[in-house]
Amino acid sequence: GSKLCQERVGAGRGTGLVQKPCEGCGQVHALIIEQLQEMCEPISARGTDRIAPAPRAVARALPSGYDRSVRSGAAVLLAGARWQPKGSPMQEGLVVRRETHVSAPPAAVFALLTDPEKILRWMGTEADVEPKPEGLYLVNVTGARFARGSFREVVPVHRLAYSFGWDDSDVVPPGSSLVEIDLIEQPDGTLVRLTHSGLPNAEQCAGHAEGWAHYLDRLSEVAAGRDPGPDPWHGRTG
Repeated sequence: GSKLCQERVGAGRGTGLVQKPCEGCGQVHALIIEQLQEMCEPISARGTDRIAPAPRAVARALPSGYDRSVRSGAAVLLAGARWQPKGSPMQEGLVVRRETHVSAPPAAVFALLTDPEKILRWMGTEADVEPKPEGLYLVNVTGARFARGSFREVVPVHRLAYSFGWDDSDVVPPGSSLVEIDLIEQPDGTLVRLTHSGLPNAEQCAGHAEGWAHYLDRLSEVAAGRDPGPDPWHGRTG
């Protein structure tokens, strides 16, 4: 391969070392930036590869002292290493967080989340789920829209994590985001804590936040022994 040289670029907090090909070499710049850990923090190891931030988003977070090729190279390096800018929209703004109290013990709530027949009491018209690592998650949520992914973590009565997306969707395709559900035992029931990350934009976050609010309310009704009634979202395609 070609020899590499080092050059210090930027000023102040933007100072870093650029390791780049010598003149005439067409290789992409490889970067060693001294303050990466000040700017960024690791993405949870539980996440899916698709949750890593887009290179362009990472590049915007880099100090302006770097030229365009340097910033692009750093973006690829950071995204590949599964780091993201602290406080970036991908980390906070594009995450759906939802908590609800359910009047049932964690074991009963876990069953409502993992048993296909019990899932259909509060969400969907068809369900095929295999609650084990790499097991299938497939639910026809409204009778006209299939959510598809695979389980990443299954800790009976305590925690679920599965990839999530929609069949026939280019915006949130199957397995492109991550749903994590923690069940926290409380004296009078269970706190259900849901996090949905990896969504591509604010519009999708808003739509999925509305959807989770709707279906977690129905879950709460069923867990308390009540009939939530027909799903008013039946037939929706978006």
